[in-house]
Amino acid sequence: MDISPDKQNIDRVFSNTTYYIDFYQRDYKWTEPPVKRLLDDIFYQFNNNYDDFKDLDANKENVMSKYNWYYLNTYVTNIVDGKVYVVDGQQRLTTLTIILIVLLHKSKNFNCNEPFTRWIESKIAGYSGGDYSFWMHHEKALNVFEDLTKGVEDLKSIDVSSGITAKNIVDNYIIIDNYINKQLTTKHSLETFTFYFLYRLVLINLTVEQTEVPMVFEVINDRGVKLKPYEILKGKLLGQIDKDELNQLKINDIWEQQVKKINEYHDDEIDDFFTYYLKAKFSKTRAEANRFDNDYHRALFSDFVKERLDLDHNTANVKRFLLNDFKYFTNLYEKLLKYSFENDTHREIFYNAILDRNTQYMLILSACKLNDEDEKRKIDTISFELDRLYNLLLLQQGYDSNLFATNVYKLNAEIREMPVESYRKIFDKYLLEMLSASRGSTVSNTLSYSYFKDAGISLDIRFKRYFFARIERFIADNTNLELKRNMYDLIRNTGSKNGFHIEHIVSENDENYELFDNDEEVFHRERNRLGGLLLLKGRDNQSSNNEKYVDKLKSYSNTLYWNETLREDTYKSKLDFKDMMKEHNLNFRHMDTFGPEELEERHKLLYEITKIIWN
Repeated sequence: MDISPDKQNIDRVFSNTTYYIDFYQRDYKWTEPPVKRLLDDIFYQFNNNYDDFKDLDANKENVMSKYNWYYLNTYVTNIVDGKVYVVDGQQRLTTLTIILIVLLHKSKNFNCNEPFTRWIESKIAGYSGGDYSFWMHHEKALNVFEDLTKGVEDLKSIDVSSGITAKNIVDNYIIIDNYINKQLTTKHSLETFTFYFLYRLVLINLTVEQTEVPMVFEVINDRGVKLKPYEILKGKLLGQIDKDELNQLKINDIWEQQVKKINEYHDDEIDDFFTYYLKAKFSKTRAEANRFDNDYHRALFSDFVKERLDLDHNTANVKRFLLNDFKYFTNLYEKLLKYSFENDTHREIFYNAILDRNTQYMLILSACKLNDEDEKRKIDTISFELDRLYNLLLLQQGYDSNLFATNVYKLNAEIREMPVESYRKIFDKYLLEMLSASRGSTVSNTLSYSYFKDAGISLDIRFKRYFFARIERFIADNTNLELKRNMYDLIRNTGSKNGFHIEHIVSENDENYELFDNDEEVFHRERNRLGGLLLLKGRDNQSSNNEKYVDKLKSYSNTLYWNETLREDTYKSKLDFKDMMKEHNLNFRHMDTFGPEELEERHKLLYEITKIIWN
C-alpha cells in the first residue's frame, strides 16, 4: 500500500486543487453540535494567543512567529483520471469553506483592503487547470456556494431542493456567521484571525491508491460525527468498483435510491435491513445471529459469510450483489415496511408490526430467494404462521421469551428458501417443542382446551386488547359488517377518552363474590379469564366499573360486536349471526345473568373461535 502524508495549512489546501466528492462519501451531514465544537476548538487556541499579542500588527509575519499552530486532523484523497477525490474529510473541509465565506463578508463589512479580501475569496474558489470552480466541488450544491459567496441577503431564497447537503450548508452558514460576529468585533481581530486561520491551522493530507480506498474509508471516521454502518459499508463495497463502471451501471444511483426509500420509514432503517438480511441468510443459531447485531458491516466480510457471499476484494461479486441481491431484497423489505402500516392488506404483517414482532422481517427475507416468484404467498404465509406461533404459545401459557428467541433462529434456518407448503410443519414442530418444554411433558396437540382454560390470567394488557380485536375482526368478517373501530385503535389507543380498555364483566362486589363461594382467590382468577373480559372505550369502561351485571349490559349497547353478543336485542335486530353460527358451529347467545357457568361458556366460545382463526 502506498500512502503519502502531506502537512498543509488551509492556505495551501485551498489553493489550486478542486476536491470532488467521492461516491463513498455521505452527504454533508454536519449540524450545529459538530460545527460549534470545531469553532470552539479553533477560537480557544486563537483567543489564548490573541490576548497576549493583540497589540501587534495583524500580518502574516507576526501570526507565523507568535501564534501556536493547531492540528485539524487528517483528510484522505485519491486521484482518478487526473481528478482529486475526497475519500474522507469532506465534512470538515466543507465546514472550513463555509467559515471562509463568512470571513469574506466580514472583511468587506470592515472595509479591509482589496488584496486581503481577494486573498480570502481565492481560498473559496479559483482556477484549476484553466477552469474556475469552488475548491469543494459539491456538484448538487454549487448554486448554494455561489449564492452565499455573492452575499444573497435573503437566505431563504437560496434553492436547497437538491437535498440535505444544500440545506446543511445554508443552516451552518447562519450558525457560523452568528458565532464569528460575536468573536470578531474589530477589524484588527478579524484580520489577525484570518491570518491565523489560513496559516496556523494544519491538516495532514493522505493520498492513497484506489485499491486501498475501502480499507482507509472504514478505519477513518469524520471528526465529531461517527459514520453509520451502512455508510462505511457503502465505501467498502463501491470503493472496489472502477468509477467508469459505477457510472455506466448506475450502481451509486441504485444504492442511493434503495437507501433513501427505506430510510424514509425511520432514520437509518437501512441498518436494520442489513441486520435482518444477514441474520436471515447466514445464521443457523442465536449465537451466529448475534454476530450481526452491532458491526454487521464488518461481519459481512468475515469468513463466516465468505463461503456464500465473498465480497472482500472481489469486484465481480460486489457488482453482482449490488445489482441483484441488494436491489431485490431492499425492494422486498420496503414492501414489508409498507404493509406494516396497512390495516386491511397483508393483515398479519400489520398485526405482527403493531405488537412489535419484528422477527417477521428476518423470517420473510429468509424464506424468499432472489426474484422469488412465490414472494406474495411467502409473505402472507410466514407472517400468519409467526402470528399463530406467538398466539398459541401465549394463549396456552407456553411462551418463554428466552426459549423463543433461541428457537426462532433455528426455525429461520429451516425455512430458508423453502417452499410455502413446508412452513406449517416446521412452525408446528417448534410450537409443540415449546409447549412441551413449558409442560415438562410431551405435547402432541397445537391447541387444546386444557391449556387454554386459564388463558387471560397472566396475559399482558396489550395482548388481551389484541386478542379481542381479532375476535372483533372475526365477527365483522363473518357477518359482512364493517369494523366499528380500526384495529390500531382497538390495540394501541389507550387514551382516557377514546382509547379502549379491558373491561371485567364480573364486577368486584359482594353479590359477585357470593357467586364464587366468597373465595377471593378463585374470584380474581376466574374474572380475569378471557371469558370474563371484553373491550370498552374509555368512558364506557369507567362508567361500568362496579355496576351489577344487569346495568353493565346497558353499557354494552352500541359498543363492539363481541360485547353486544351478550345482549338479547342484538339477535333480534342488529346482527345476523345465523350463517356464521351454522358455518362454524358456534353457540352465540345472549346472557341475562353472568356467573361462573356463563363465564365458562364464553371462554369455551372464544376457544372455538381461536381454533378457527389460528388453527
